[in-house]
Amino acid sequence: MAIWGMGDLHLSFKVNKPMDVFGAEWENHVEKIRAEWEKYVKEEDMVIIPGDISWAMYLQEASYDLQWIGGLPGKKLLLRGNHDYWWNSISKVRQALPQSVYALQNDHFSWEGWAVCGSRGWICPGEPRFDETNDYKLYQREVHRLELSLKSAYNEGHRQIITAMHFPPFNLHQEPSDFTRLMFDYGVKICIYGHLHAEAKKNAYEGLLNGIRFIFVSADKLAFRPALLVE
Repeated sequence: MAIWGMGDLHLSFKVNKPMDVFGAEWENHVEKIRAEWEKYVKEEDMVIIPGDISWAMYLQEASYDLQWIGGLPGKKLLLRGNHDYWWNSISKVRQALPQSVYALQNDHFSWEGWAVCGSRGWICPGEPRFDETNDYKLYQREVHRLELSLKSAYNEGHRQIITAMHFPPFNLHQEPSDFTRLMFDYGVKICIYGHLHAEAKKNAYEGLLNGIRFIFVSADKLAFRPALLVE
């Protein structure tokens, strides 16, 4: 019952948004995802998908992409990304999901002794493009959501915790943020994130930092093969 991770699927079954405009590696990326997923993921496994799931603007459009995900092996756990405009109220999102798919927001998901927590995240202070006026409020909101998620797991006795975020939980210099401080306080073991593409992928940090293993899981970085997090 392994745990896998892969973000940034960027599906678009009902939206005209071909991904190959972002580079040759994205050609036929949906077929690549299915082939690699079915090759490695078993029905008893779980795959965490931290954001940028669908290009759809509305939940009804996204339902085609969600049904496609539901047809893949394993349990699928979704978090919102910055391009998931279709993701409105969490109750409506959950009602629209196939049986094998769950959406995470302000809570946690238990799986074989592990708890998965997370939030979308936001760009962190210290980034050159961080705007105190426009970004700080969104940053603080996502910090609060992560705290709610972690607290829900901790209060139920979980001490083996994975945190999933769409945005990196730190700036380009891997300086501490309120996200990483919360992870440290709650004893998080693994943190996965996506969001970065093209040249930005070079700045993605992977490795051990303050006892937390950080893993970058954007689909294009992984060559569209889910990353094994826990065997």
